[in-house]
Amino acid sequence: RVTMCVGKCSRIVGPCLLVLGTLSVAANILLLFPGGSSKYLAEGHISKHAKAMPGIWGGGIAVSTAISTASFLACLWSREEGMEQVAPLHPPSTFSFPQLALLGAAACFVLSGVGLTNGPLCFYNASEHGHGHGTLWGYPFLDAGSQELDARTENYLHDRHTWSICLEPAGVVAWNVVLFSLLLLVSATEMVLASLQILNGCLGCLCGFCEGK
Repeated sequence: RVTMCVGKCSRIVGPCLLVLGTLSVAANILLLFPGGSSKYLAEGHISKHAKAMPGIWGGGIAVSTAISTASFLACLWSREEGMEQVAPLHPPSTFSFPQLALLGAAACFVLSGVGLTNGPLCFYNASEHGHGHGTLWGYPFLDAGSQELDARTENYLHDRHTWSICLEPAGVVAWNVVLFSLLLLVSATEMVLASLQILNGCLGCLCGFCEGK
C-alpha cells in the first residue's frame, strides 16, 4: 500500500515539475524581449539578471532534466523488477536527481529575487530624479543611493507612479515585475515539489528495505 502511494506521488509530482519547468523557461525568454521587441536584446539593453537566464538553466533545464531522468530510471527499474506499479528508485537515483532539481529551483528563486529587487535596466532621465545628469541607460531604482535597500524596493514595487521614470523600453518596469514575480512563484513551487519528491524517495527506500526483510 505504501509502495503504491509512493509511486502515485511520483507520477503526480513529476509531470507538475515538467510543466513548471516549461513555464519558467517561457517567462525567462519573455524577459529577454521587453514589450515583445528584439531591439533591446540586440543592443544589449537587457537587465543582467534576465541575461543570466536563471529561469532557463535553473528553474527550467535543471528541473526538467532531473525529473525526466529520474522518471525514466524509475520506469526501467520497475520493468526489470516485473512490477506493474512504478517502483521506488534505488538510493542514488532517489536522492541525486530531485536534489539537482531543488538546487536549480533555488538558484532561480535567488536570482529572480535579486532581479526583482534591483529593478529593470532602462533608459531614463537621471537629472529629474537626482541620479546624475541627462538621460542614460541604467538601473534607476538601484542607483537611488540615498535610500536604504528595503525602503527603495518597497517604494519601487508599491508606488507605481515611480515606474514612469523609465522612458524605454515602454512598460519595462511592469514587464519585469510580472515576469520576475512569476519566476519567484514558479521556482518556490518547484522547491516545494522537489523537496516532496526527496521525502517521497526516502519513504520509498525505507519501504523497499522493509519489504526486503
